Amino acid sequence: MALAVVLTAALLMAGPPTSSFSPSPTQALRWRFVGPYRAGWATVALGVPNAPNTFYFGGAGGGVWKTTDAGRTWHAQMQHETAAAVGALALAPSNPAILYAGTGQVDARYDIMAGEGVYRSADGGETWTQVGLAETRHIGAILIDPADANRVLVAALGHVFGPNPERGVFLTSDGGQHWEQVLHVDDATGAVDLASDPTHPAAVYAAVWQMRMHPWLDYFMPQAGPGSGIYKSEDGGAHWRRLEGLPAGSLGRIGLAVARGSGGATVYASIAVEGSALTTAAAPRGKAGLYRSDDGGATWQLVNDDPSLASSYFGRVTVAPNDPNVVYVMGRSIRRSSDGGRHFDIIVGAPGGDDYHFLWINPTDPSHMITGTDQGAVVTVNGGVSWSSWYNQPTGQFYHLAADDRFPYHIYSGQQDNGTVEIASRGPYGAIEGRDWHPVGGDERDYMVPQPGNPDLVFGSGLGGHVSRFDEATRQAAEISPWPVSTYGARPTTVRYRFTWITPLVFSPRPPHAMYLGAQVLFRSVDNGDHWTVASPDLSGATPGAKDCDRPDLAGARACGFGVIFAIAPSPLAARLLWVGTDDGVIQRSSDGGAHWRNVTPAIAPLWGTISTIAPSPFDTSVAYVAVDTHRLDRFVALILKTADGGRHWQSISHGIPAGEYVSVVRADPERRGLLYAGTNRGVYLSQDDGATWQSLSLNLPTTWVRDLLVHQGDLIAATQGRGIWVLDDVEPLREDPAVLAQPVHLFRPAPAWRLSGNENRDTPWPPSTPLGENPPTGAVIDYSLRSAPAGPARLTLRDAAGRVVRRFASDAAPEELPADRYFEVGWLGEPPRLSAAPGMHRFVWDLRYPRPAALKYEYSIAAVWQRGAPLDPQGPLALPGRYSVTLTVDGKDYTQPLTVRLDPRVHATAAALGQQLALAQAVDSALALAVATHAQIGRVLEQKKESAPAAFRDSLTALADGGDSSFAGLAGVFANLATAVQSADGAPTQGERAVFAAYRRKLDRALVRWRGWAKP
Repeated sequence: MALAVVLTAALLMAGPPTSSFSPSPTQALRWRFVGPYRAGWATVALGVPNAPNTFYFGGAGGGVWKTTDAGRTWHAQMQHETAAAVGALALAPSNPAILYAGTGQVDARYDIMAGEGVYRSADGGETWTQVGLAETRHIGAILIDPADANRVLVAALGHVFGPNPERGVFLTSDGGQHWEQVLHVDDATGAVDLASDPTHPAAVYAAVWQMRMHPWLDYFMPQAGPGSGIYKSEDGGAHWRRLEGLPAGSLGRIGLAVARGSGGATVYASIAVEGSALTTAAAPRGKAGLYRSDDGGATWQLVNDDPSLASSYFGRVTVAPNDPNVVYVMGRSIRRSSDGGRHFDIIVGAPGGDDYHFLWINPTDPSHMITGTDQGAVVTVNGGVSWSSWYNQPTGQFYHLAADDRFPYHIYSGQQDNGTVEIASRGPYGAIEGRDWHPVGGDERDYMVPQPGNPDLVFGSGLGGHVSRFDEATRQAAEISPWPVSTYGARPTTVRYRFTWITPLVFSPRPPHAMYLGAQVLFRSVDNGDHWTVASPDLSGATPGAKDCDRPDLAGARACGFGVIFAIAPSPLAARLLWVGTDDGVIQRSSDGGAHWRNVTPAIAPLWGTISTIAPSPFDTSVAYVAVDTHRLDRFVALILKTADGGRHWQSISHGIPAGEYVSVVRADPERRGLLYAGTNRGVYLSQDDGATWQSLSLNLPTTWVRDLLVHQGDLIAATQGRGIWVLDDVEPLREDPAVLAQPVHLFRPAPAWRLSGNENRDTPWPPSTPLGENPPTGAVIDYSLRSAPAGPARLTLRDAAGRVVRRFASDAAPEELPADRYFEVGWLGEPPRLSAAPGMHRFVWDLRYPRPAALKYEYSIAAVWQRGAPLDPQGPLALPGRYSVTLTVDGKDYTQPLTVRLDPRVHATAAALGQQLALAQAVDSALALAVATHAQIGRVLEQKKESAPAAFRDSLTALADGGDSSFAGLAGVFANLATAVQSADGAPTQGERAVFAAYRRKLDRALVRWRGWAKP
């Protein structure tokens, strides 16, 4: 059945408000997710026992996610809460619509993410309410009373970078309105795990952990202490007592599990122990491993002394709900024991270590499980024989950004725990697919940078000082480190060059494009890493001959050389001007390529405040901006510094960034002086006045830690720690003076538009369940603002260089109804363009096409993307590259800006060839319009004469209208198909296209002669 398809700029447009409005330049902007769909860390996971295909997971930086099809597709349940890191998740046994999420990771690592307390959902995760405990920051476990969804226990680890009283076990009896701290050991010891038998909830066990992290990489400093241990409550968590019989000495992290149906008697504990503790009469040997108690914690047996069964990074144990002797331990793989922990087999894992952090087993069907790993959450419904994919979760953790200068540009980054990514900013088939990205050697988390002018060579840094050179042609990654000895985790006093967690690697934007690498010294290479020279002394705050480096304080750690270079920033204006920042809080500047250095650290920069990024001004060599990350000092405050005299004097320019946020990155816009961007642990900020004030630029970006920003080819790119890579397309409105928005109407000057035809797909479209990144708009992006609603419609007119009208749009345009057979789900249709006359800031996209030709019938193209559009053919011809004008008409007044349309640089067609193509396309469209119009005329005549005209007359006219390919309907069909064929690629028309048009144009002329003969009075 032919359906009327609505394709209009006025669709869904409400009547214009009459009140005045103060537009914001950000109002019409929108972040789009680029990708990749390669999951990041899932810290916790669970399912719904009586809904076997429904599962949830919590991301290390991506919030809560839900699937209702056993992991085939995932949907974000948290988007704009103030916290993105999830450490614990629990579902109420008495009401599966009620969930609690504890925010903040507890798995010890350098880039651990904090939270904002506990969130509660009463609708299956669709909406969330923050219900307290914000100062706990890191929550490891939640237990909900099986009979009362409002009675909840929370294990809070507390601040990991300093002491605080809000830690231990908390209890609420009213769904989080009020909390009682029922277990508090001290201000340095928090609770990390809770366990109970749901059939006997009165008996509850809590693992407490004395741990402290430091601003420097401290893998060799123990995260253990005498405060660690196991506590037990026999009244559902109201009162607690410390259990004895555990390993002697300083204990680390402890993971707990209680066997279901044991009445709380059978308990497993994975226990990490610092060093080799002494044995006492009251405790087993001081060994790490897996312990078991069958008498409710009164006595403990070391059932397995493998120390890898316990660690500060994993620490989770799970008991099968149907067998107390089947126990699972998380680690680099999932290990399962069928004899109470004495022997283990690996049930899932891969070379390199996937790092499994959590396992939930359905108590009603133990073959259904979900695990949370460094690579996301995966589901099994057959007992672990097979698992769902993690290549469908947009939760990657990315640190640093680079981009090349091709079209479309490619983005480069390192992903935590997964490897590296080179991903196109635009895909050729209407979306960004898995085929549009690939790894590029290198290492997780660190820098990936293409060689300037040659994206076929990609350089990557990695853990402990690894450096690679990736060749796109061979896909080989050569090791080119200046000192190929890994120093990851080594004591700084024992190594020649200090590389730790992050190894900065950058190219100078100025010829000869020297490459710089950071240890405690700066390395320089001008031959793609074949040779390196040391371009600096130790630029950290290290002091030669420092003592007492085993457990240093802040000053001692700096003196002992724990600090390394964290940020390298060559000037975009002067090839020999270099800025360097270290993680121990030092800023250095060289104006002679590294021969001499000046320490320009201001007093306002705290000791061990990480100099996370330095942004030299693209306009003035004396100006630089610095982001100082203070959260590892237990200070969640924003600190952005600016110097205007080469580092001699500094000022803080952080006003407007809310309390509780710290800054990881600041960037200066390369086109507009004083336009700055900043990324924090909650989102993106914008300053249009050189840092005097800041406003949010997060818009639709989900709450997440933004680690890096890059302004490239007019776009703003964001690397997030838990939600992948995003792009804010065309920031041109941000570059204009904000005062223009005070005008009644303002038309912004459009950025040059690339001439693209759109989706080039000729294969079956990806099914709706396949996740895809989003392409940027195709066409000219036109921004305008209205302070108030106009008296009449707004109109937009596009003209070529000769002043000829190419296209018109109007805010009151009637819906365009096109006859087309929609034989598929409506979800394939995208939103049509919309010209708005409402007050505010607006973005409209002209697809660079002339008006669509009239046709008797339109066909949906196979070049479709779910919810993003199925094009209708024929479309209007593409405008030629060249100069155009854009005119916005409001209340009779015209506002005009120039527009440049550029040829796709990948296309090699000449201007003459494209001109021939347009000429033929327009000739075809004219013939098509004539055939359609004549067909309609005949139809009207037949309708008028259906009773009076002889049958022979009606039959002859019917044949002329619809009888074969020489009829007007047949001719219209041929011309419609030819219109699409002529525009199928950029180039001159083929001989066949010209010949078909000539032949059928002659047929049209003959048919017109016949019709005119019939139409004579």
